[in-house]
Amino acid sequence: MEYLTIDNMKISRIALGCMRIAKLDEKQTKDLIITALNLGINFFDHADIYGQGKSEELFGSLLRDNPDLRNKMFIQTKCGICKGYYDLSYEHIIESVENSLKRLNTNYIDVLLLHRPDALVDPLEVARAFDKLYEDKKVRYFGVSNMNPYQIELLKKYCKQPLKFNQLQFNVVNAGMVDSGINVNMNNKESIDHDGFVLDYCRLNDITIQPWSILQASWTKGTYLDHPEYENLNLVLEKLSRKYQVTKSAIALAWILKHPAKMQPILGTTSIEHLKEMVEAENIELTKQEWYELYLANNRLLP
Repeated sequence: MEYLTIDNMKISRIALGCMRIAKLDEKQTKDLIITALNLGINFFDHADIYGQGKSEELFGSLLRDNPDLRNKMFIQTKCGICKGYYDLSYEHIIESVENSLKRLNTNYIDVLLLHRPDALVDPLEVARAFDKLYEDKKVRYFGVSNMNPYQIELLKKYCKQPLKFNQLQFNVVNAGMVDSGINVNMNNKESIDHDGFVLDYCRLNDITIQPWSILQASWTKGTYLDHPEYENLNLVLEKLSRKYQVTKSAIALAWILKHPAKMQPILGTTSIEHLKEMVEAENIELTKQEWYELYLANNRLLP
């Protein structure tokens, strides 16, 4: 497993997303997490809303029964999404973290992300919450999720703590941050800048991008793997999976890992078999031609 060094954290290049573990029981959760650790994954992504808190509770039950595991892992959680609205107020951030700490059975969280932009955010309140959590040693590092450069800059103006991560949707189908960069100065739809060139911004500011939904086409279509609307893409995935003797999902992950931004993809699987298959992407080095072949297989054209 490759590792990224971010300040005092040596974190696995691949992270395990824990959104869906709410569907598991305690034994299944333990087996999944132990397998991930044995594969070299030491970074686990949560959010207070996952399973209405049950995902954190199940993870916390593992730490309750196996407290020695805490020093072997880095735990990230997110806050800010409420039912029908977003809330990044001081009170909500503090309350969310306190509740996550209880559910996770831990005294501190390694990384806290603001889950979604709040249109009514007061950056001074965010800064005050970050200061309180950092000073009380309840959160070590901070970041954001689904935010563009100016939203991050607004927070940076007031927050003492550096923002180390930005969790963004990114995969071979949803690659808008790459599309706009390739199609600069063009009049096609791919040239439209939807995110303020967030990819380049994060690279310039040493913010690690954490791709989420790495196999998902959309909320309605589900995965693009074997989906009839993505026939050409799946043909290329199948060809490369035969060449490298791995699954198509591993090739899709290798496509993300190939990018020099050194992103940290979040794997959302609860299947131990699928987890083992996908981690094999670490051993694959796609050529530049293969990377572009996959990119263009989703009905894209180079200008």
